[in-house]
Amino acid sequence: MKRIIILLIAMLFIGTVSIAGSVLYISNMVTRPLTIEHDTFFTIEKGSNAYRIVKQLRNNGVTQVSPFIAKVWLKFFAGNTSVKSGTYLLSPNLSLVDAFTVFTQGEEHLFAVSLVEGLTLSQWLETLQGHGEITFDIDEQSLSDTTSSNGVDWCCDEVEHYEGLYLADTYFFTKGTHASDILRRAHRALVNFTAEAWRNRALELPLTTPYEALILASIIEKETAVPSEREQIAGVFVNRLNNNMRLQTDPTVIYGIGADFDGNITRKHLRTATPYNTYVIKGLPPTPIAMAGKEAIVAALMPEQTDALYFVAKGDGTHQFSTTLEAHNAAVRKYQLNR
Repeated sequence: MKRIIILLIAMLFIGTVSIAGSVLYISNMVTRPLTIEHDTFFTIEKGSNAYRIVKQLRNNGVTQVSPFIAKVWLKFFAGNTSVKSGTYLLSPNLSLVDAFTVFTQGEEHLFAVSLVEGLTLSQWLETLQGHGEITFDIDEQSLSDTTSSNGVDWCCDEVEHYEGLYLADTYFFTKGTHASDILRRAHRALVNFTAEAWRNRALELPLTTPYEALILASIIEKETAVPSEREQIAGVFVNRLNNNMRLQTDPTVIYGIGADFDGNITRKHLRTATPYNTYVIKGLPPTPIAMAGKEAIVAALMPEQTDALYFVAKGDGTHQFSTTLEAHNAAVRKYQLNR
């Protein structure tokens, strides 16, 4: 009897040690770093289960955990195994346990697209269409949907011209996001930011609606790439509007020419009447001519107090500002005509 008890105790001890060793071995396998050398994207399709994901990881060389160990770990030790579909970024320092934490929490990788200020909607659409992680779905109807039902009275239901109706910024998204969804976010961001900036605008501006502020902001974007000049250029345009002077800004003329513009602006262009030729019309053009960023919108609504009525490009990206036509003509001769 005593021998039987000793034998049972020995067997129990051996079994316990074996189980403990197996648990330790499984734990060691699933907590080892993944077998990748660089950050790697991994996509989980809808309907995938946890075991299938481990097999996929193994087949892709991401982990060396065997199917048997995976089954045991998933059944007895893994906890939450409800993986969420999506695209995830795996780094070499992660383990299988870490990866499943990411998968079950749905921490998808966020891609980015920069929609740059000063560019036109058509250029933005090229950017969106060329981004490999975006599903491009833009047509006339989807554009209309991105700006409809915004709940404000100054923009932009039932418009036919979508230029300037989206805020230039960098937008983050998950793989496969529709381009229309990104534009919808950009439009909502524009409405919210512009409405707040309009409430804090300077007094006595020659602007009657926030939409007019967007028009002016778009011109500012096209006139300078130097951030420190935005408010000063805005001040010049505000002065000209207040003095009932034509804006006489080339970017609006070029926009009015459209696809026919070959890179050279001529006297004929400046004399040809279009809704965007600010050498001919007084006041602002009917719509924005480009996408504006936050800084240009703020500049349009908080312009610098200046006496300047003119500016001319100096050839280095900056401008020479003048208060009189005589001084402006002299600056033109110096910087444009080289006289």
